[in-house]
Amino acid sequence: MTRILALSLALLAGSLVTAEAETPKVTSKPDAVVTEQITAKLSEEGYEVRKVKTEDGLYEAYALKNGEKFEIFMDADLNVVRTKSE
Repeated sequence: MTRILALSLALLAGSLVTAEAETPKVTSKPDAVVTEQITAKLSEEGYEVRKVKTEDGLYEAYALKNGEKFEIFMDADLNVVRTKSE
């Protein structure tokens, strides 16, 4: 039973590392085109984008939605990776 548990944990850890490695990283500051693409995409979802920058290999958009502040992290393909509300 212990071996099965250890194997399961090892497989889970390996899949998490693989998922992290597959996320396209951002290598430069967002230019005007990328900023507009992020703004358009998030506006369609009801966000009001205030600022876009780069942090830890991701685009970070500061936005408002229904009076609440959000930080939305996106990869190089503009997929939302995580969202943080304040």
